[in-house]
Amino acid sequence: MERPGQDPVSKDDVPWWMKYAGRSLGTVGSLIAIFLGAWNCIGIVLGSVMCFISGILQMIAGFLVVTIEAPCCCMFIDFVQNLSDWVEKRPYWNRAAGYCIIALPSIFLCPSLSSIFGCGLIFTTGIIYGLMSLGKKAPIDEMRTAATNTQAPLSSMKSNLVENAEPMAFSSKSDSNV
Repeated sequence: MERPGQDPVSKDDVPWWMKYAGRSLGTVGSLIAIFLGAWNCIGIVLGSVMCFISGILQMIAGFLVVTIEAPCCCMFIDFVQNLSDWVEKRPYWNRAAGYCIIALPSIFLCPSLSSIFGCGLIFTTGIIYGLMSLGKKAPIDEMRTAATNTQAPLSSMKSNLVENAEPMAFSSKSDSNV
C-alpha cells in the first residue's frame, strides 16, 4: 500500500500479495479481536474476572494493531499517523514479534474460543510478518548447487564411534560379578 511521498519502487523483495495479506489480515483480524474482546468482557456477569481482564487486553491489542495497520480507521487520534510511520520504518521481524507477544496474554488468561480466535488472528498476522522478514527464496539453480555441495561432505564423513560400538547384549564376566 503506497503512502504519500513513498517511493513507487519497493526496497525489499517481499511479494505484493504477502504485503496485502499481512495488512488486510491485521486490519480485519484486529477489528474482529476488538469485537470478541468486548464479548469476553461480558464474562464479568458470570463472575469470571480473568475473562474480563482478557477481554480488555484483547481489545487493547486489537486497537494497537488497527492503528498500525490501518491508521485511516483512527483519523480522529492525532498520534496514530506518527506511530504508524514509525512502525513502517522498523524491520518486519519487529512487527512480527510485537504482534505475537501482544496476542498471547489474552489467550493465557481466558482460553475461550473467542479469545483464541480473536488473538489468533493477530498472532497469524505476526506469523505473516515473520515470513516476510525471512525474505525472498533463492532461485532453484542456486538451491540445487547448495544442496549438492552440502551433501558431499556428509557422505565422506566416517564415524568411528558407531564402528567401534559393542552389541547391546554383550556382557563380560566382570560385569555379572558386580
